[in-house]
Amino acid sequence: MKKHIIGAALASLLALPALAQNIAIVNGKAIPTSRADALKKQVEASGQAVTPEIMAKIKDELITREIFMQEAKKRALDATDEYKNQLELARQSILIRTLLADVQKKSAVSDAEIQAEYDKFVKENAGQEIRSRHILVETEAQAKDLIAQISKGAKFEDLAKKHSKDPGSGANGGDLDWANPAGFVPEFSAAMVKLGKGQMTDAPVKSQFGWHIIRVEDIRETQLPKLDEVKAQITQQLQQQKLAKFQDDLRAKAKIQ
Repeated sequence: MKKHIIGAALASLLALPALAQNIAIVNGKAIPTSRADALKKQVEASGQAVTPEIMAKIKDELITREIFMQEAKKRALDATDEYKNQLELARQSILIRTLLADVQKKSAVSDAEIQAEYDKFVKENAGQEIRSRHILVETEAQAKDLIAQISKGAKFEDLAKKHSKDPGSGANGGDLDWANPAGFVPEFSAAMVKLGKGQMTDAPVKSQFGWHIIRVEDIRETQLPKLDEVKAQITQQLQQQKLAKFQDDLRAKAKIQ
């Protein structure tokens, strides 16, 4: 009698490691705990906390998937061309994601690279920015008439609201906010930079959009963000550039017929 009890106890102990390796057994088919761990990592990557309730849902999801998988195999759906093609596409996607993650990990962006990119950004965008207003009309004659009205005391803002065909600024009295002159079409920019604070063009300025009357409200040195404010954005940009170069280099080496 004692031998039977000891034998049962030993069998129970031997079964424990197997149970620990599986989250459940469905129709005799084991679902490994590693599969649950993989789903758990996906949930954590999304920023969601993995609570006991979430783990219970993960277990239930894996059991449901296993039930469906077994039924699909019973119907020999895993032997169809459609399944094999979809499986190959999924396999490729997973492997490519793994490859790119490995490349990104092994070619991490350095602080020196980030600083160099930021310095380049500062150099390209440094200088003055101007806050201006404009009135955009169809004809030179109309623009000249409005300039005459302003010189006689009419308010620039009121005329912009009434006559400007620029939907973006017209409703705001022609206000274009702070901007680098290089961001405007050449004709507009060239006329703007010649004006001082509070000055207005004494003649209409023609561009591809029509005829402009421009007034400069204020001038200041360009307000650029600090490195800390754009570090994450620069890092992402450099990572994308490295991945793009990796892809281009691989394709250049590939023999394509």
